[in-house]
Amino acid sequence: MKTSYENLGLTLTVDNITIDILNLISERFTQTIPSHSHGNNCWEIHYIPYGYGKLISNGKSYDITPNTLFVTGPHVEHAQFPDADNPMVEYCIYLRMPKLPSQKKLSPIIHAFLNKDFWFGEDSHDINSTMKQVFNELEHKYIGYITHAELLLSTILIKLVRNYEQVLISNENINVIGVTDNKSRIIEEYFLYEYDSLSLTTLSERLSLSPRQTERLLKEYYNKSFQEKKAEAKMSAAAILLGDKTKSISTISEILGYSSPEHFSTSFRKYYGVSPRKFRDAPDIH
Repeated sequence: MKTSYENLGLTLTVDNITIDILNLISERFTQTIPSHSHGNNCWEIHYIPYGYGKLISNGKSYDITPNTLFVTGPHVEHAQFPDADNPMVEYCIYLRMPKLPSQKKLSPIIHAFLNKDFWFGEDSHDINSTMKQVFNELEHKYIGYITHAELLLSTILIKLVRNYEQVLISNENINVIGVTDNKSRIIEEYFLYEYDSLSLTTLSERLSLSPRQTERLLKEYYNKSFQEKKAEAKMSAAAILLGDKTKSISTISEILGYSSPEHFSTSFRKYYGVSPRKFRDAPDIH
């Protein structure tokens, strides 16, 4: 079961820095999430209260167990694999930092957070209970629920930093202001879940932008063109699908939206330097 909250205009504020919350998700994983990354200034906070799985990030494998906490920042490649018998349950907060002037002096919390593009460990500050409170507020919509949820989200960020930096800060200023920019979330979900039918026109329509504006946005957020992001999405999914030897190359080609197995094989070889079959048969080159 998946619970998702977006387009609520949620923000969190720590030390006078207002951060947009683009998406909040609670779900039990039933399928692999292919390798992907976030754009400039975007982070995800992942907390696993129950279940097991595996995280692959930048070529390194991490075992996910109950009470695992990890953070993936801008351009950090990561994929998640649920355990077949006891798949992980995850709370995920997708947030976007504002562009800060280079000369601005940052508080210890914001400085510590921005210095961690990736962190993986075990929570020691009871983030679980705070996560539950956030989703409870958003589900029941008690009076003042938005304000309370934003205060709780600020608390989660502080607890996160305490986990890996042991930084204790007092006298935080909580200001509930700002409007969420969902463009990066729309882009990432489009490439992650619709890799079989990616179209610049479709993405542009969802963003309410022209194709040219969309290309500029992709360059700004990811330093990549639409075609580069498209190839990345399809090939990341292909690498996962090839791990399932019950699926033929022809079937995988169809799932990925290629016109023929030959077209898929040519694209795959161009991207990875080997054929899909050789990639499948030689695990050491993955």
